[in-house]
Amino acid sequence: MEKNYELNSYIIYSVIHFLKIKYSLLILFIFLIACSSVPKNTKNSCAIFEERYLWYKHTKAVEKKWGVPVYIQLAFVKKESDFNWLAKPERIKIFKVIPYKRKSSSFGYSQAVKGTWDQYKRETGNKLATRARFKDSVDFIGWYVSKTHKILKIPKNDAYRQYLAYYKGWGDYKNYAKDKKAIIYAKSARDTASNYRKQLTMCKDKLNRKKYIIY
Repeated sequence: MEKNYELNSYIIYSVIHFLKIKYSLLILFIFLIACSSVPKNTKNSCAIFEERYLWYKHTKAVEKKWGVPVYIQLAFVKKESDFNWLAKPERIKIFKVIPYKRKSSSFGYSQAVKGTWDQYKRETGNKLATRARFKDSVDFIGWYVSKTHKILKIPKNDAYRQYLAYYKGWGDYKNYAKDKKAIIYAKSARDTASNYRKQLTMCKDKLNRKKYIIY
C-alpha cells in the first residue's frame, strides 16, 4: 500500500509539474506575440509609443548612442516593414505561379540583409542581436545611419538622402539618380519622418515623464 501511495504521489506531482511548464510556456508565447504584434496605428508616432512605450525607450537609447533622431528610426522601420517583425520579401514566381526563392535575405523590422546584419553584429559586439527584435533593429538603423554619415557625409537627420543610402547601399548610392523606385521610396521615408517629428513634439513631454514601466 505504501509503495502504491508513493507511486500515485509521484504521478500526481509529475502531472502538476508538466501542466505548470505547459501553461508557463503558453503564457510566455502569448506575451511574446502581444509584444511583437504590429501597432494599431503606425502612421502616428505618439500612438505607436502610447501602445509600445518600451519602444520609445529603445529609440531614445539609439538617439543617444548613435545621434540618429527617433523620427528617422521610426520612418525607416515604417518604410521597410511597417512594423511587422516577421516581414520578408515576396518570393519570385516561376511562370508567375510556382513560388521560388525570395528576392533577398531581408528580414524583420529593419529588413536588413544577412550580410550587413552580420557586419553590424561584428562591429558592435552585439552577437545575440536578432532582426525580429525591435530593440536590435533600431540599433542597427542607428549604426547604419551613423556609418553613412561617416562614409558619405550625409547628415544624420537628412531622411531623404539617408534612406537612399540605406536602400541602395554605400557603394551604389552614387547611382541613385537612375533608380526611380529608390527616389520614390526615399521621398516617402522623408515625408513619414517629417510627420513623425511633428507628432512627437506633441507628446514627447508626456513620454519623457513615464520613466518607470513594468512591461
